[in-house]
Amino acid sequence: MLCNRGPRNTREEFMKIFFASLLLLLVMGATAYAADVDGTWEGVVQGPMGDIPVSFTFKADGAKLTGTTLGLDGSPVQIMDGKIDGNTITFTVTFDFGGMPFMLSYKGTVSKEDIKMSADAFGMPFEFVVKKSKQ
Repeated sequence: MLCNRGPRNTREEFMKIFFASLLLLLVMGATAYAADVDGTWEGVVQGPMGDIPVSFTFKADGAKLTGTTLGLDGSPVQIMDGKIDGNTITFTVTFDFGGMPFMLSYKGTVSKEDIKMSADAFGMPFEFVVKKSKQ
């Protein structure tokens, strides 16, 4: 009986090592390309009553995003459920309107110069751009 498993096992082992190495390179590449969001980002949201200034301060920790934005009274409001996936960030913010919570979900695409943000308020989507503060 001929047993030809030696070369086949070598080939299978090579393929396993090759694919494991490829997967490792892809994971490392995605991490290296992770969005550089640390710092303060400012912009305006155009509304029916005029422009509304917005400000976000972000801190990345791997794929986790933390930080604050400003409430209507100017006090900091924590962002929640912040995630980073490549150059995409997502998070939620819950504002307090006289005891009534109002949650906004944000999604942003980060580039070197700005973050193109989108959100939805009462079923009406809106978009705006924030730029990194020079401070």
